[in-house]
Amino acid sequence: MASPDGPSIIGAVTKTEEELIAPCGMNCGLCISYLAKTNDLNTQGFNRVYCEGCLPRGKHCLHMGDRCETLGKGLVRFCYECSDFPCKRLKALDNRYRTKYHMSMIENLLFIRAYGIEAFLKKEDAAWSCPDCEGVICCHIGLCLRCKLDTLRQRRRYRWGEG
Repeated sequence: MASPDGPSIIGAVTKTEEELIAPCGMNCGLCISYLAKTNDLNTQGFNRVYCEGCLPRGKHCLHMGDRCETLGKGLVRFCYECSDFPCKRLKALDNRYRTKYHMSMIENLLFIRAYGIEAFLKKEDAAWSCPDCEGVICCHIGLCLRCKLDTLRQRRRYRWGEG
């Protein structure tokens, strides 16, 4: 979350900023590829794809932009602004993320629509902050890539809740 002095830093990771919220409701700041980049995991013995987030890298949305003309042309900032919200593709994506990654794009979008982006950013910071080091917990694996790298090293294909 940004402060008057600029973004607040938790370790090597910048807390959630508006530009990291994709049109589909994904918080790119929680993504394994974004966190791998911000924590520079490849210099620590990992081989991960790095990503700056959908909007910072000039993509409207990784998950939806190539299949949605409205997003592909940048006509809306968030999917909830579309008359087809939630579309079939977003519902499928949301189901996958609810099942595997403990988050919901549709719930994120409904929250943003109801309470605004600033309230959403504060909620995300509280929900995904590591209790051990105040880093960011990755939504894809359920680990903080700042203080739980040993767990990831031991089990390269670690998933939520595995020993």
